[in-house]
Amino acid sequence: MSPILVRPVREQLEHDRIIRILQVKLKRRVEVVANIGEDQSVPVKIGQMVIFPDLVLTSGDRGRKLVGTVEVETSESVNHLEARAQWAHLGRARAPFHLYVPAGSVDIARRLAAENGVNVSEIWSFHTIGDQTRFTLVHRAPGEARRPAREPRPAAATPAKSSTSSPAAKKSAAGVKKRTAPAARRGAPPRPRGAVRKSAPRNQNQKRK
Repeated sequence: MSPILVRPVREQLEHDRIIRILQVKLKRRVEVVANIGEDQSVPVKIGQMVIFPDLVLTSGDRGRKLVGTVEVETSESVNHLEARAQWAHLGRARAPFHLYVPAGSVDIARRLAAENGVNVSEIWSFHTIGDQTRFTLVHRAPGEARRPAREPRPAAATPAKSSTSSPAAKKSAAGVKKRTAPAARRGAPPRPRGAVRKSAPRNQNQKRK
């Protein structure tokens, strides 16, 4: 709870109940620690300020990196004072800031966030019907938009390599080209096997002798 606000008992009980529900709900993905009532155990340092958000989200690895903060508000705490003292500072943290407000306070929360320059990643509304509490996403910052999951494309079939692609086959093919290339350039037909090669005619001086 913010040190600047004292809620009515009924609202404080509802506030703490919503925090516990979110703590269980968000634990499926990250590590979640709650700062409820007098139990303020996990602070978040933002610049020179130390703030105790209602929920602190950290990564599950050993580094315990801060991955998000959550503030739960009631109808009494959605006001300018709270927006300046809590929301604005949490919005400056590197981790995303998520704000939860009653369904009837959504428009006021939007206006307060805009007027005070609060960098809020998501705004959620909540309302309780009987013993069930439902949460609805009503605002998401453009940079936080989730891309729809796409099915992986099947890998293109690679054509089967011919036997000539092997090094030995390439070397053999190169040898054949070298042997046949001179004959092809001269345009002479290949000499049949066993044919006697004619000797060049002697010049006239040799014939007279």
